[in-house]
Amino acid sequence: MLAEEGKILEGTVSGITNFGAFIDLGDGKTGLVHISEVADDYVKNIHDYLKDKQKVKVKVLSIGKDGKISLSIRQATVQPKKSVKPAEVDWSVKDSDSVKLSLDDKLSKFMKESEEKMQVLKAKSKPSNRRGNGFRNKM
Repeated sequence: MLAEEGKILEGTVSGITNFGAFIDLGDGKTGLVHISEVADDYVKNIHDYLKDKQKVKVKVLSIGKDGKISLSIRQATVQPKKSVKPAEVDWSVKDSDSVKLSLDDKLSKFMKESEEKMQVLKAKSKPSNRRGNGFRNKM
């Protein structure tokens, strides 16, 4: 079999290590499937997924200058595309006041609410009669 990047091939597991599996592609070519490319799930023990002499489909990820072939079992399997449905947006106006008010009315309403909030903040920031408050200012 001629190994080219991106091509899906069939091979046989020829050896399993703790970091991946060696796949015999035929014609004396062997590639490595890293443990992270075995399955979509977290693979703690590769022996749970692969056995020696097992036939597998692999995708050729890369071929190094030194002839090393990187393979993936995970990318060779056809994965169903998840259809993403866009969120439905309710464009109807919920606040009836915003429809009826003119710009001047909206601005005056904003100014009134802002003034009320400022009064509350000023009341909270007034010094109290607690001991020690303003001691340095009296000296």
